[in-house]
Amino acid sequence: MVRTASVILVALFGFAALATAQDTANYPNKPIHIIVPFAPGGASDYAIRLIQPGIQQALGQQLVIENRTGAAGNLGMEVASRATPDGYTLFLGNIGTISINPYFFPDMTVVPLRDFIPISLAAETPGIVVASPTFPPNSLKELVAYAKAHPGKINYAAAGISTLNTLAMEQFRRRQGLDMAQVPYKGGAGPAIVDLLAGNVDVMFVTLSSAAEFVKGGKLKAYAVTTRERVEQLPDVPTVVELGFSEDVSSSWQGLFAVKGTPRPIVDKLHAAIVKAMADPAVRKNMVGAAMLPTSSPSPENFKEFLEADTETWKLVVKQTGAKPE
Repeated sequence: MVRTASVILVALFGFAALATAQDTANYPNKPIHIIVPFAPGGASDYAIRLIQPGIQQALGQQLVIENRTGAAGNLGMEVASRATPDGYTLFLGNIGTISINPYFFPDMTVVPLRDFIPISLAAETPGIVVASPTFPPNSLKELVAYAKAHPGKINYAAAGISTLNTLAMEQFRRRQGLDMAQVPYKGGAGPAIVDLLAGNVDVMFVTLSSAAEFVKGGKLKAYAVTTRERVEQLPDVPTVVELGFSEDVSSSWQGLFAVKGTPRPIVDKLHAAIVKAMADPAVRKNMVGAAMLPTSSPSPENFKEFLEADTETWKLVVKQTGAKPE
């Protein structure tokens, strides 16, 4: 009886292994869900919707985008981390959720580089300093002078207390010795931009893709892009370097992640699909037109190395600014 049971057990394991191998070989054979931890209208949501057609074409399957907002992106990240590791639930991470949040929220239950497998970078987004059209200063230097002349009277929009944009503004404010009030927003840059357009807040650091069209349309003032070189979409807007604020160079990124335990052949298929999508002329044209830089990682390992360096950088920034959850 013992021998018979052992034979049956071995057979079951064999069938299970065969089924897993077949599932991997046939991947994907149904729609793939991508969890975006921010609201529609923000840079992350915008990026994945531009990339979506190219990846769908490369994989031959539909991509279903799920916006799971809350807790500075941590809620969506936690939902994604609990998914079955079969490649049918992916996570769209960014500089905030992956590189900043682990140091800003010390009680996080998810450890990004432990609980996810990095697949590839998918987009980089320059930042920009913009202001309400009714805000008096017309340049970054005028902003500094005006804020010093009106301590505590100016506010700035913080689209997520632990995001790159908020930390970049905090760094800028501290370096310049400015007393400015923070107005926090949930759900990404979209709601903050709405209030900026209405003049309910004065100024903010934000990803270029969220503000470029409003700048082009004259609905927002643009003070500077947070890059070393001017950007193609707004060639008349100076860089922080040109204006003498070289320490304020920064940019955001978005990338795709699989759940820990996802088979390597599936990760490789997903990586290849992203690389192919980023080479698609239509995808590239749409992304550049939306003020995003299409990009991909040479390999999942390369993306992981990038992330390890990036998290160390932002660990130091969080420490320097003293930013803490409210």
